[in-house]
Amino acid sequence: MAVIIQAQSDVSTAQVSVNRRYVYLISAIAALGGVLFGFDLVIISGTVPFFTRHFALDEFQTGWAVGCINLGAAIGALLGGRLSDSLGRKKLLMLCALLFALTGAGTGWAGSFVSFIAFRMLSGVAVGAAALVCPMYVAEISPAPMRGRMVSFYQLSIVVGILLAYLSNYLLLNTGDNNWRWMFSSQSVPSLLFFIGLFFVAESPRWLIRKQRNEEAETVLNRIGGRAYAQSEARQIETSFSREARESVSDLFRKDLWPIVFIGIVVAVFSQAVGQNSLFSYAPELFSQAGMAQDSAFLQSIIIGVINFIFTFVAIGTIDRTGRKKLLQYGSALLCLDALALAGAFYWQLPGAWVLLFVLAFIAIYSATLGPVTWVALSEIFPNLIRGNAMALATLALWITNFFTTASFPVMKEYLGLPITFGIHAVLCFIYFLFVRVRIPETKGKSLEEIEKELTTKR
Repeated sequence: MAVIIQAQSDVSTAQVSVNRRYVYLISAIAALGGVLFGFDLVIISGTVPFFTRHFALDEFQTGWAVGCINLGAAIGALLGGRLSDSLGRKKLLMLCALLFALTGAGTGWAGSFVSFIAFRMLSGVAVGAAALVCPMYVAEISPAPMRGRMVSFYQLSIVVGILLAYLSNYLLLNTGDNNWRWMFSSQSVPSLLFFIGLFFVAESPRWLIRKQRNEEAETVLNRIGGRAYAQSEARQIETSFSREARESVSDLFRKDLWPIVFIGIVVAVFSQAVGQNSLFSYAPELFSQAGMAQDSAFLQSIIIGVINFIFTFVAIGTIDRTGRKKLLQYGSALLCLDALALAGAFYWQLPGAWVLLFVLAFIAIYSATLGPVTWVALSEIFPNLIRGNAMALATLALWITNFFTTASFPVMKEYLGLPITFGIHAVLCFIYFLFVRVRIPETKGKSLEEIEKELTTKR
């Protein structure tokens, strides 16, 4: 299915026939990494009361057990930048898929708390590398007018993974004393499907040109948008790489590039600090504290997954029209108000229905704004030359933040209380709103090379 769109490049005055079916296919397969990302991070939410009892854990150990995957993800982000540039986007994703499959079963059938943590952190390595490479690959393969929507599909795949994890937990809840083991092991199934699907995707044309495999790159680009599009895009990509002799980590701290890298780091950090991790990772426990029965709390978690899924389509439908900056502004402001509402609900001990309402509203807002827009922004703003290392640094910051927010929640809940915990999240949301308003540029409808030129010439 080919459609005619206006290309934002050397051929902006001409119409380019884009094979949207092909772009959708390869983007969807690559985005399956997001399914595993969401599944792996959230599957633990239903297992917390069971493995903590099995291993006899306290609040600090529980926080470590839930949060340690993020330290593994930080390592994966560090390794992913280099490996994606040396092995290629496709091969690295295949390695991630295999690691997802092995560590899911390993975590589920761990014989000791030490081995549980080890497998959980290895699973995090796969999460961190996939979270870096998947949106980067989709951004590099998609034409500019489609890119925001395509990268948003990555966030959609994350929320599908979250929904599947909640559903899996609910279905496996009454399978006996080993229910938590089966919950973790269930991630091996989508992991193997992801691995098989990757045989059918092409390598990133930007990575191919970087490796001087220009003919292969033009073949991919030609299949995406035809001969004229392929030639134009190839010229732009070659020009962007020819500006520098080689890539170096030190390039991230150059005077003209560091402000862009800094923006990416802040976007990554606040995407994890606003409070959604507390809701996704501990939803059943929050609902139990609000007075709901265990079965009901697990069922409410499925509703969270459904809301997360539905409202991601809001972002997919609006991101290329409304723009990245506006969605980040709207989202951070509304999340601030909702976090204050949650703090009030727990402070005044409102009925569980109010807690459920505010939690669902928080998830809906995050899913329609910060969730998908974060990955779009990170995949777009970094120049071609430093994209691998810059994405690695940004996602490293993301996972470290994720670790601290996830691991600290049981401790903050115990020693500060839920009202103060969500009050802190509200303050962070407001700070992020101010930063977005002042510092973050708009990138909608521009090619990656146009964004690079605009941002670097401004500095």
